[in-house]
Amino acid sequence: MMRALGFAAAAALIGTVAIGAPTPKKPAAAPAARDWARLVSATPEGGFRIGNPAAPLKLVEYASFTCSHCAQFAEEGFPALLRDHVRSGRLSFEFRNFVRDPYDMAAALVARCASPANFFPLTHRIFETREQWIAKFQGLTPEQAKELNALPVPQRLARFAGIGGFTALGSQAGVPAAKAQQCLTNKKSMDQLVAMRQVAIGRHSLQGTPTFILNGRNTEVHDWASLQPLLKSPGG
Repeated sequence: MMRALGFAAAAALIGTVAIGAPTPKKPAAAPAARDWARLVSATPEGGFRIGNPAAPLKLVEYASFTCSHCAQFAEEGFPALLRDHVRSGRLSFEFRNFVRDPYDMAAALVARCASPANFFPLTHRIFETREQWIAKFQGLTPEQAKELNALPVPQRLARFAGIGGFTALGSQAGVPAAKAQQCLTNKKSMDQLVAMRQVAIGRHSLQGTPTFILNGRNTEVHDWASLQPLLKSPGG
């Protein structure tokens, strides 16, 4: 009797297993969308690009640190550009320096001394403090200005970086003071900035900053309100 019950129990168990519903599988999780705003690299043209290198829209800004409108774009346009266009991968943004004066040159050399990951944060910090460091240069006495102008160019730029606080800002962005001094006296880096300026004038007919180049074409607009409508389609 016990044996019969055992076979019956086994049969019932087997039957239960045979007709039981299969355990449902969990749907595969969708891959997380890539945040292209995390990708920053130096470009062969001398700029720093943030975003998808293969984006259908490629935007280049020529800007100067002593330009008030460039500082305004950094405050108003850049965050919206990242949020609405760069993160998704549909647009890449490249910043190229257009040096206008020695103060601008000193600031650019320090900013470009940072790692690609720190370039944009340092660049925007220089823009944010623009009024303060310009006031420091405007406060120089004629004797101080004469003394600075008598220095060789590399030493003069290093002094400008100290007076303007660029070296201190660089230190906060991972650029040690010793490295900043090397960048400020690097002739190759200075020549690259001069060449970038010449390309802007010769190839893109640049007349002022900021100037925006969209897919190789000068947009001839100079502020975020005018630029924004041009970014709605891949053709600009």
